[in-house]
Amino acid sequence: MYDRPTGQAPISRTAMAYVLAGGRGSRLLELTDRRAKPAVYFGGKTRIIDFALSNALNSGIRRIAVATQYKAHSLIRHLGRGWNFLRPERNESFDVLPASQRVDENMWYLGTADAVYQNIDIIESYDPKYMVILAGDHVYKMDYEKMLQQHVDSGADVTVGCLEVPRLEAVAFGVMHVDASNRIISFLEKPKDPPAMPGKPDVALASMGIYVFETKFLIEALKRDAAKPDSQRDFGKDIIPEIVAQGKAVAHHFSQSCVRSTHENEAYWRDVGTLDAYWEANIDLTAVVPSLDLFDQDWPIWTYNELTAPAKFVHDADNRRGVAISSLVSGGCLVSGAGIHNSLLFTGVRVNSYSHVDRAVILPYVNVGRGARLRNCVVDSGVQIPDGMVIGDDPELDGRRFRRTEKGISLVTQSMLDRMNT
Repeated sequence: MYDRPTGQAPISRTAMAYVLAGGRGSRLLELTDRRAKPAVYFGGKTRIIDFALSNALNSGIRRIAVATQYKAHSLIRHLGRGWNFLRPERNESFDVLPASQRVDENMWYLGTADAVYQNIDIIESYDPKYMVILAGDHVYKMDYEKMLQQHVDSGADVTVGCLEVPRLEAVAFGVMHVDASNRIISFLEKPKDPPAMPGKPDVALASMGIYVFETKFLIEALKRDAAKPDSQRDFGKDIIPEIVAQGKAVAHHFSQSCVRSTHENEAYWRDVGTLDAYWEANIDLTAVVPSLDLFDQDWPIWTYNELTAPAKFVHDADNRRGVAISSLVSGGCLVSGAGIHNSLLFTGVRVNSYSHVDRAVILPYVNVGRGARLRNCVVDSGVQIPDGMVIGDDPELDGRRFRRTEKGISLVTQSMLDRMNT
């Protein structure tokens, strides 16, 4: 559980959350052909970006900006529909900031730091005292107020949100080498031999892509970086290493601010950046006690709620019974004489008679034809599964027709099905 600091006004009300949501997420393969990774569906009714935005809102931050770039239409549409309730007359704001060549007519966002630098004038117009820089493509629940409090108390130039991960797995992360007081001694990007934490030889501190700055300090750092011709305009590669070397950078442990309900035993954070990780995180939600509690009303995940009819299950005959077991079924779904097991159905999915769905993640408005059998797969939104199609039984056949991972998960898109008929 989490406890808010008492006896003082929340620092979050003087902060702005700035979400970096321009990345493609190419490791999700065709799932990001039409949308940026932060706009990918997750958990039955939300998008990945809703977690960072909900954390900001639930933490008390009422000024939020989102920088977009790659194939941003789906994301911008979602933000406009689901996050339009913040009101300027209540000293609240919500800005969507697409790459729009505002600094140079030949420049899009060149990196994560540049995505903030190009919008300095917008930030200054709101005059926040602190900036919380967030990645928009991770799934977790976190109270940023606690990180802001540590930043103020420590007198740091930057506070970096960090995860404890097994040291040998940290080769895929930016790793913080810290001293006993959590001051960052060095920042190493995907090191071959990650440094261990003090007193924990088998554990390393990995960056979450979350940074807290005092706004004036951040703007000065961004302007210095923009003047360097050899900079990659990136927080992890340029801004943070420079502060580590010349200023004071402090690590904030996610365990100190993660939000857990009584049903969550461990701090939950996932980078669902591969198809296997995406499938596993969604399927985990169908467990009796999942690692992530989406039913926690004390820390709701806000999103755009479509107006749909309730989910409906029809027919009750042998081999034609509408039933779902250990599954999440969203509004507007119709399970017509079909069996759903350990699966997640997003909004508006229709599964027709005599079909069987097992350990599948089915995105919005998919139609599963009569007699189909789907297992161990992710089906993209709007796909029309033909009658009698079998997915998940024959690895060789699935590999020829669809995108199949080494762990045996098939990604099915409409273009893949269309190619089968040409």
